[in-house]
Amino acid sequence: MTTRGAPRLRLSPERAARIRETLETVRRDCDVGASVESDPVRVVHRFTAVADQELAALLASALAFGNVRTILAKLDQVLALLGPALAEGLDDAAATRRKLKGFRHRIYTGAHVADLLLGARAVQRSEGSLGAAFSADLVREGTLRGALSAWVLRIRASTPGTPAGGRAAKHILANPEGGSASKRLMLFLRWMVRPKDGVDLGLWDVPTSLLVIPVDVHIHKLARNLGLTAASAPTWRAAEEITRSLARFDAADPVKYDFSLCHLGMEQRCRSKRDEVVCPSCDIRQVCRHWGARG
Repeated sequence: MTTRGAPRLRLSPERAARIRETLETVRRDCDVGASVESDPVRVVHRFTAVADQELAALLASALAFGNVRTILAKLDQVLALLGPALAEGLDDAAATRRKLKGFRHRIYTGAHVADLLLGARAVQRSEGSLGAAFSADLVREGTLRGALSAWVLRIRASTPGTPAGGRAAKHILANPEGGSASKRLMLFLRWMVRPKDGVDLGLWDVPTSLLVIPVDVHIHKLARNLGLTAASAPTWRAAEEITRSLARFDAADPVKYDFSLCHLGMEQRCRSKRDEVVCPSCDIRQVCRHWGARG
């Protein structure tokens, strides 16, 4: 199984220590309970059975883009339509499609959601769990990206009532081999793999050192300001580079800092340049490249 190389960016020991201290302070001081209540992962914590948690997490991550209030409302709507016995209810594919008919969230319809959940449930039945399927793919492929690609294709091909890899399944469950940062899939993996801490659930037996940080435009901008990446766009390469930089702070669990970066990203009004009005209240000003931080 392959591992990441050393960070390519050159952060001085002093600067690295200051960045780590800032991220650790955010993690320590954050109200985890309040944060979970305003995060899509909150719906996953409603369930206790592993099968239900896996499916709820896959759903929550798939719909996690756009306005947070809207995301939470749409997740509540889908779960209300499907009923409390999530995994068991998905064993009836025709009934599932009827329940979700008419649902829409931005670019996704009820058919997309049905394809996603029915394919995932079929993999659960055949492999025992989504985690077991992913672990098998990881052993076979040897890299996180390769394993995730195989796992995605497995779910697409398992969707009942549609051609293998059908259009609806492709639409809602992207293949990370395409070059994007695959932010929502990385978020799903973080929830499943990282130890149970009130946010993440620690359901899968996968080394946390293999995880790649979920990166969107906001996290990418923040990471550039901190000097964690030189990449100009939020691509898979950028996500790997940010993760390598974070591994300097904790090689065994670099993605634990995702929570801190997300919190900082939400608090920022960053213009990615020195701003005498906005910047003085920013938590990362002292380690930001726009305020003279170097090395």
